[in-house]
Amino acid sequence: MVLLELPLLAEDLTGPEIVRKVSNQMNQETSWGMMKLTIVTTSGKEREFTYEGFTADKGRSTVVKYVSPARVKGQAVLLLNNADDIWSYDPRTDRVRKLATHAKRQKMQGSDFTYEDFGSGNLFVTDFEAERVADEKVGRVTCYKVVLRKKEKSGSTYARVVMWVSKENLVPIRIEYYGTDEPEVSKKGLVQSDIKNIDGVPTAMKAVMHNNLDGTDTKLEILEYRYNLAIEKSRFNQRGFYK
Repeated sequence: MVLLELPLLAEDLTGPEIVRKVSNQMNQETSWGMMKLTIVTTSGKEREFTYEGFTADKGRSTVVKYVSPARVKGQAVLLLNNADDIWSYDPRTDRVRKLATHAKRQKMQGSDFTYEDFGSGNLFVTDFEAERVADEKVGRVTCYKVVLRKKEKSGSTYARVVMWVSKENLVPIRIEYYGTDEPEVSKKGLVQSDIKNIDGVPTAMKAVMHNNLDGTDTKLEILEYRYNLAIEKSRFNQRGFYK
């Protein structure tokens, strides 16, 4: 008798399988985009930045180049090896500076996104143990709920991450981040929305990171985005990332 191997049903997915599928979808071979970052202070004051972003090696290499406002235009950041190695460029001094390893926990341009958030690549797959818990709804969206706990030797600045992943398109529409200093306290939460299909990849066009400790918000909006483009390798080295 021949037994046919049946495909794994969505309901049978384990925590690690869900996280791997999410990572594979989010971290394509390369990507390019124009984004608007808006920082909202506790008083309601807003500061806007526009930047151009490049990724390669399935998200493990990232470049951020600021386009506006004028005071930051030309500044650039290179994040390699899931943000373990970070370089910054300042056009005023025309110098490249390597940042210390602990810089990955620092805020980018004072926003609620850290360097690790921007350049983490497949960190959730390699540096965390994933456990699927009971499914939940976020609004009207039925989601897988996955709890990720940092592995002992991981360099991540997060002790635990809780992720709600849409069953329909495998986009994490809500993520809660817990720090290593107070692992039971949610430091901040990310909400993603306005999902559109770009080059065959479901993509959140809008996101808001809320800092639960400071009461601030940072809004991220994709203005233009493409996946799997040919991007020069020189874009991701210390001599070419800011050009």
